[in-house]
Amino acid sequence: MSTKLRLTILSFLQFFIWGSWLITIGAYWFQTKQWSGAQFGAIFSTMGIASIFMPSLMGIVADKWVNAEKLYGALHILGGIVLLTIPLVNDPSMFFWVILLNMIFYMPTLALSIAVSYSVLKREGLDVVKDYPPIRVWGTIGFIVAMWTVSLLGIEKSASQFYVAAGAAFLLGFYSFTLPKCPPTARDTPSRSLVDVLGLKSFALLRDTKMLTFFLFALLLGAALQLTNAYGDTFLHDFANVPAYQDTLAVQYPAIIMSISQISETLFILAIPFFLRRFGIKQVMLFSMIAWVLRFGLFAYGNPGGGLWMIILSCIVYGMAFDFFNISGSLFVETQTAPSIRASAQGLFMMMTNGFGAVLGSSISGLVIERYFTAADGVTKDWHGIWLAFAAYALVIAVLFVILFRHKHTPQEVAQAEHPEPLLSVEQA
Repeated sequence: MSTKLRLTILSFLQFFIWGSWLITIGAYWFQTKQWSGAQFGAIFSTMGIASIFMPSLMGIVADKWVNAEKLYGALHILGGIVLLTIPLVNDPSMFFWVILLNMIFYMPTLALSIAVSYSVLKREGLDVVKDYPPIRVWGTIGFIVAMWTVSLLGIEKSASQFYVAAGAAFLLGFYSFTLPKCPPTARDTPSRSLVDVLGLKSFALLRDTKMLTFFLFALLLGAALQLTNAYGDTFLHDFANVPAYQDTLAVQYPAIIMSISQISETLFILAIPFFLRRFGIKQVMLFSMIAWVLRFGLFAYGNPGGGLWMIILSCIVYGMAFDFFNISGSLFVETQTAPSIRASAQGLFMMMTNGFGAVLGSSISGLVIERYFTAADGVTKDWHGIWLAFAAYALVIAVLFVILFRHKHTPQEVAQAEHPEPLLSVEQA
């Protein structure tokens, strides 16, 4: 089996696990368990909470002590065990803690999957910029396949969705132990301080102005991602209260409409190598921010009737908004950090986007919507105003990014991702 095929299977299963329950957990919560909506909001915060510390911690472990592929496999097996226990939970408060435990095991595997893939590709002498995006696109396909699998099996409201996810987690966990070895790159590095001993050198990158600026924007873009995850599906469901739209496709099958976003991801991932080589990493990340403005702005003016094309176009540009920052961002981290801290640096990137960004985006947006965009009845929401506010937020980020992020594209920039020598070492930070 070729290296690319082996990593493709890894990427497919990585996101198949998540897609098996992330979109349909709401149906299980409300329709089957009939628990309150107030408590449900906390469920999505578990991803952000776990991402604040676990990716960095597990990245440190992979850099210093344990083979990355073994740690990756162990985390998926532990996550699979937790997924099996979810159907046994009959208390919403306990449900939160079980989901949090599952996220503690799952979220660091997102960064580790990148670290393992990059390590294996480089060892085989392959071009990371050229060869990784076609591999990563199968992760998105895995997410889509999982959504449709759960839907076609008729288990959207059933606890069986967690069994499907658990089965995929066990399969990926044991499969990971067959991957090429990715030993700790900093195991034999002399430790001269407590920071060295704990493997926290990646945090020293924050002393460099450019890296600090990059990670701050990663946090802000992570908040934008949380906005679309939290409110996109609810936005379409609310049109059911408008008689003119009750029988439209977008209201009857909102999940199908929203899945266009994931389908779009597969196309834009494949386009990343061209855009990176043509425009450079900074410009590609800027394109992502502009796409976020369009994502929210099109939602503001779209509707399930004559404005359905705007909603569909919004889902299409989501692929650029999501992929262009996340993939190019991970490549930026790869080119700017020393080999001894790359796994923990990828964890730091994940912590900023899916950790602090997700938590802040979820909490602050909820307060803003409740205070400024919710009617006196406490239910009706001004979706036009909400999406325009989100679009303005993304536009401000894009403008500040152009002004503050000082990174000049050179012809060697993208090629740098293929080689182990960093443009910026921790000692230079």
